[in-house]
Amino acid sequence: MKGAGSDGKDGPWLTNGAQNGMTELGGHDDLFLGVDAGSSVLKAALFDRDGTLTASASRPTPRTHPQPAWVEVDPAACLDALDAVLRELVDACGAPQRIKAVGFSAAMVGAWLLDDMGQVLRPGINWEDSRSQEMLDQMQAERPTLYSEIFAISGSVLQQGCTLPVVAWLRDNEPAVLAKTDHIVTYKDVLRHHLTGVVASERSEAAVMPGDARTQDHSAALHSLFGLDGFSHLFPKPLASNVAAGAVTTEASKRTGLVEGTPVVAGVGDVIANVLGAGGLKEGAATAILGTTCMVGVTHAKPVFEPVDLGLLFSLPQQRWYRAMVNVAGTSNLDWALSMVAPEFLEGADRFDRLTARLSAVPPGANGVTYLPYLSESGIIAPVTDAHARAQFSGLHAGHTPDDMLRAVFEGVAFAMDDLIGLLGLADGAGITLAGGGARNPLWVQMIADICQQPVIVPDGRELGAKGAAILAASCVTPGLGLEAIAERMTGDGHRQQPRPGAAKDWAEAKARFADFRDRLLPRS
Repeated sequence: MKGAGSDGKDGPWLTNGAQNGMTELGGHDDLFLGVDAGSSVLKAALFDRDGTLTASASRPTPRTHPQPAWVEVDPAACLDALDAVLRELVDACGAPQRIKAVGFSAAMVGAWLLDDMGQVLRPGINWEDSRSQEMLDQMQAERPTLYSEIFAISGSVLQQGCTLPVVAWLRDNEPAVLAKTDHIVTYKDVLRHHLTGVVASERSEAAVMPGDARTQDHSAALHSLFGLDGFSHLFPKPLASNVAAGAVTTEASKRTGLVEGTPVVAGVGDVIANVLGAGGLKEGAATAILGTTCMVGVTHAKPVFEPVDLGLLFSLPQQRWYRAMVNVAGTSNLDWALSMVAPEFLEGADRFDRLTARLSAVPPGANGVTYLPYLSESGIIAPVTDAHARAQFSGLHAGHTPDDMLRAVFEGVAFAMDDLIGLLGLADGAGITLAGGGARNPLWVQMIADICQQPVIVPDGRELGAKGAAILAASCVTPGLGLEAIAERMTGDGHRQQPRPGAAKDWAEAKARFADFRDRLLPRS
């Protein structure tokens, strides 16, 4: 099974004008395809040279929980979903030769094990998996500075579902599977291999496995820390995110309709793809992602390790870094709450409009109900690191309604975002670009602007993760034009929502109540 660049011939992968030093962003009919595989849905979309979405498709990829704290994904279901969405997009575009390159993003870290033929050896382990917690607790008991040592190299608080602790758990609990393993990769790498037959990895994920944030690469010191020196050779050498890792094979062309030889870019993790798709590559840009995870971060031209032992440091292309503070659960809070108290809003094309209309009638403060949005089984990593933090309601009495509870969930997520912004030291009025599914809800957008006292910019278009992957694809086949210029052209300006006059006063009581409840649960905050 080939590794990226193993044949020493990069040229044949760079087709459709790249070999001729093309300096414009393709022809008017050219399209760039981005795949964005989340934890439970795989999406793909086509974008033109101006970043306009021309077609999209999606398929579910359900997670399974075979044991408590385990979160896994069926590889066959994921690959079938990929083939299906690609075929749908090719059919929609009508002329597959218009698709000049393919880019990938997917849920980050976890672990996917491949044998020497590139076959997946066991279900993929998702980033939300926390089976390694007991092992990590033991490591920390023996080495109290464990997490700080990891942070000093990676710039990130270690989560249980990161690749290195997961692989260390597999070493101890599934040694027979690991003995058959030839490659340890992540989700998007498996999807890309399905199109190209090439095993590869790239820098954005190598640096958070955890790895070395300064070099945007694997860390030998961290491999040693987890006792993985004997397995380091199984991790492919990471590529730059916007170079071709391979090309569509004959078999993949038959399955999907893509033209054989179409370049396939190394890609990035889903967080970075959303930052790119939202226009966050520029130094100083503040980007919030309100999706399954909720995070707020700022893009820097150098790695930033402050505040110490909090948050995550993501490696962007072009030697940029996204310093992020994370409340691990975002829109998953709303999904859970709807399933519990208002399942009528789970279905229907107008469900969000109906929900917004209902909750707009509830005043700020949700009639005294407060919600802490710490729903993830892995706890939180900001405003403090606490693997045992859990979501809770406070202030409930018999007179409260489901609408009060749902409104409190919206507010709790917005208050948690305000906590994250405070850690980043964002200047008043600097503005935050909001990506992710939550950005499509106008009630939530206005609430975030009012509570955080920041203008909120909602980017143009949809499927920003797929757009970020497509931007990398466009960069790959347009070497004469810089990635930042391509990203600026394809992202647009977006819509700016200002805080309402007097909003800070309207939210003062509810904000104080949230802070009190948070501090009682998280006494170190």
